[in-house]
Amino acid sequence: AAALNPPYVARAIELLEKLQESGEVPVHKLQSLKKVLQSEFCTAIREVYQYMHETITVNGCPEFRARATAKATVAAFAASEGHSHPRVVELPKTDEGLGFNVMGGKEQNSPIYISRIIPGGVAERHGGLKRGDQLLSVNGVSVEGEHHEKAVELLKAAKDSVKLVVRYTPKVLEEMEARFEKLRTARRRQQQQLLIQQQQQQQQQQTQQNHMS
Repeated sequence: AAALNPPYVARAIELLEKLQESGEVPVHKLQSLKKVLQSEFCTAIREVYQYMHETITVNGCPEFRARATAKATVAAFAASEGHSHPRVVELPKTDEGLGFNVMGGKEQNSPIYISRIIPGGVAERHGGLKRGDQLLSVNGVSVEGEHHEKAVELLKAAKDSVKLVVRYTPKVLEEMEARFEKLRTARRRQQQQLLIQQQQQQQQQQTQQNHMS
């Protein structure tokens, strides 16, 4: 875990620069390695690894815990294949809430997503979350394949701050919203048809009453 801490990464970059100055190692190789260490992807791996290391519950020696953390990190990135990589976002929990809405869940046969970032809210001010982010875990508890209510309960139960693992998959959100819109349209049509049927029945009853009178 220590090797992935920011100070160690900064130290590694500093040593690479000294090696580059010495001329003992080909410059292009050192520049390539430095570029990897400074990349957004490396930062994401480090953040997810640290998050997993803090939240994973494994009994045993530090080495065993490190191996379990590494496996969990690899699994998180493997699950994101074809999508953007996982990110760790930490938000302060205040009286005004977290400043975003979620949709989806097991009961709707879909992942849980950030469907709206509330203008002026905590999430927008923090800038870490995006509409279209899939919610993977809340404070170390996975919400993949869980019901909507489970995610909401975890978010409500968080105190002081909440740590989220998310990945950006806007296309899946668009598909999900399109599906929900179709369901809403179908429901509106059913309601309209029921209303028309009720009106027709009322007209028939009125006509029958008029004939009887």
